[in-house]
Amino acid sequence: MCLILFAVQQHPDWPLIVAANRDEFHKRPTEPARLRKTSPSVLAGKDLQEGGTWMGIVPETLLFAALTNYRDPLSRKNPAPSRGHIVEQALGSAEDMEPFLKKLKKEGTNFNGFNLIFGTPEKLFYYSNQTEKSLVIPPGVHGLSNHLLGTPWPKVTKGCRLLDQAIKKGAEEEDFFLLLQDRSMPEDRELPDTGMGLEWERILAPLFIVHPLYGTRSSTTLKVHCSGEFFFTEISWDERGKETGRVRFTGQGKRPFMP
Repeated sequence: MCLILFAVQQHPDWPLIVAANRDEFHKRPTEPARLRKTSPSVLAGKDLQEGGTWMGIVPETLLFAALTNYRDPLSRKNPAPSRGHIVEQALGSAEDMEPFLKKLKKEGTNFNGFNLIFGTPEKLFYYSNQTEKSLVIPPGVHGLSNHLLGTPWPKVTKGCRLLDQAIKKGAEEEDFFLLLQDRSMPEDRELPDTGMGLEWERILAPLFIVHPLYGTRSSTTLKVHCSGEFFFTEISWDERGKETGRVRFTGQGKRPFMP
């Protein structure tokens, strides 16, 4: 994923709300989200080129994980294992998060730069192999793109503001999808310099990216209710930014959220 906006304990009924865009090359084959009969069962999309996924949830336990790449082309390793497998490993950790985090810190340097959010509504962690430090994410509205958590890139700052407004308006799914489709362009002076060159920094700057080669491939919303019920919806997009499909799942976790 290239943009994850999420709210922790910011609504009395929804302790976890996630609105995220996955940006990728259009030629990279992808399977939309579905329930995968792994152990435990996981609800997630799938990268058909390298395997792995970018975001998913274990319906039974409400264990959630999502990943963004850290954009630094000058330090890119080639070859390196696919970062999508990190999300698979997180979702397979069976809520035993501390040992998984210890293992990730040991093996994380094998991968190109990444950021990982994982945990349950009770306790979400953030880890990046660019800092090798982990933290428990506090209550609030947070944004993560292709730098460290909370880095104030224009799309992150605007996305957090729009998510906060949508939650206060009523936390409706369609409002989350509406903000994820924001295509407005920031001023050049606001753009980060990640070594991609100005043309690509402009292409990658909006919340929703439309380009013939690379763009927003899917948008996903996740709402976890305090009862343990969850709602997961994914929209797929083509290179013109047109919707090509939508899947929606609901489920009930094994326990309610306990603040």
